[in-house]
This record gives sequence, structure tokens and C-alpha cells, in this order.
Amino acid sequence: IVIVREDLIGNARKDTPSIWNYKVQAKSDSMINTPPTFAWYLCSLVFKHLLATGGVSATEARNQAKANLLYDYLDQSEFYHNQVAVANRSRMNVTFTTHNDELNAKFVAEATACGLQALKGHKVLGGMRASIYNAMPIEGVEALIAFMRKFEQENARQ
Repeated sequence: IVIVREDLIGNARKDTPSIWNYKVQAKSDSMINTPPTFAWYLCSLVFKHLLATGGVSATEARNQAKANLLYDYLDQSEFYHNQVAVANRSRMNVTFTTHNDELNAKFVAEATACGLQALKGHKVLGGMRASIYNAMPIEGVEALIAFMRKFEQENARQ
């Protein structure tokens, strides 16, 4: 929401996009294009969920706990490898590999068959990537780690 005195409208530079040109906005009753109402609606759902689950601080704490759980497991494992320095690690996308591409592909296929979705890594870098965004419950990370333990036990000699 922008509140502008009318005597200030009309002084935009020529290269100002129309969405930020308040003269154009005022002339068209702030409707120079169709507002992205569906995007606004989705944002409202996200914000309501965020508030209902304790707000930004609580979400940050949950995300840190999820990331710590997964990174702690990876750091103690001799089977899985994470190449990202501790200072540069993402809380949202945790990358890891096994010792060869064939085993990585097998991991992704078996994880998918067990209901663990979208673990395939970057198309150039390979490996795996666990996206543990806000909506992912800690139980999802725990399920991934349980699968990783089982997969490691079954494939440690390969």
C-alpha cells in the first residue's frame, strides 16, 4: 500500500516502470494490470500457517533442529558424504553423496519407492539433495535418516 500526496504525483523519470509510476497508477485507479490475486491468496495461507505454528522464530528453531539432525547424521557417517563446509551449509537444502554414481542412483530409486520424494541432486553435480523447507515436519527428516541407515546397512560393501 502506498499513500502519496497528489501534488507529488507526476514527477517520475521516463524510465520508471509503469507499476512504480504513481501518475499511471492514479490515472487507472491502481489497476494498470490484473492483480495477482491467486498469489496473494497463497501468501495468505502461508502467513496464516506461519502464525498458527508459532511465527518466524518458532519456524526458524524448527528448521535449525531439522538441519542439525540431518547434518549430525551425515557428519558421523562414513558411507554418506557432504562436501559443504559447515559455515556454508543450507538449512533448507542438504546435499550428500555416496562413494559412486550408481549407488547414488540406487539410493534415489529406493527412497522414491519408499515414499521419500524429490531426493535426486542437481543435474550437473549429481548426488542427492534433501529439501527440508518450512512445511517439512521433523518426522520427515527422521524418516529420511531411518531410510539412510537401512540403505547404508544393505549397501556398505558396494
